[in-house]
Amino acid sequence: MRHSPLYTLHRSDLSRIALSVALLAALAACRAPSPRVIAPDLIPPPPAAHDLGDGSYDWHGLLVAPFGSVLKDIPLALHEVLLFRDQAHGSAAVDEAECYAADAPALRFVGRTLDEYLLCFKQDRLARVQASVRLPAAEASGVFTAACADWLRNAAPASTSIDAPGAAAPGATACEGGDGAIRFLGRLEEESILSMTLDDVSNP
Repeated sequence: MRHSPLYTLHRSDLSRIALSVALLAALAACRAPSPRVIAPDLIPPPPAAHDLGDGSYDWHGLLVAPFGSVLKDIPLALHEVLLFRDQAHGSAAVDEAECYAADAPALRFVGRTLDEYLLCFKQDRLARVQASVRLPAAEASGVFTAACADWLRNAAPASTSIDAPGAAAPGATACEGGDGAIRFLGRLEEESILSMTLDDVSNP
């Protein structure tokens, strides 16, 4: 039995359509996926200037014994040192204090081992702690600004004998505040040295 020309043409059209569909499907499968667009509120924040869980950024860790402690109660081996008084950074409370450096490995501060750690005694009582650490020059300003922000955020309300904490500002080189009878003064010195001084303001 012979097929009509109309029927043959119809089957040919169906074959071409099926072939076109198959080709389009193959092209769609090979097409590279479009890049994903991340909404601004879903972009992860930049990494913090330091690990907030690092306790070495808390200046309280520099006070290994309460102010007013006698030398024999300090839990470190110490040796006496002679200091040249810096009038700009001096304090009447410790002008005639005897200062000691630790024999043991130094403590850590702002994530690094201290270069200097001194305990100063007035009338045989602990009256001041001085510490310093050298920072990488490229990181010094950022580390100091972030650390100062933490110190001020956690500072207790100032008393009449302690200056009220201010705001940490980028490029600042001094950070001052207090916690109870303890006054802290952090400085970013020359050669990227971060120094911290703790004073007992209850013992003028």
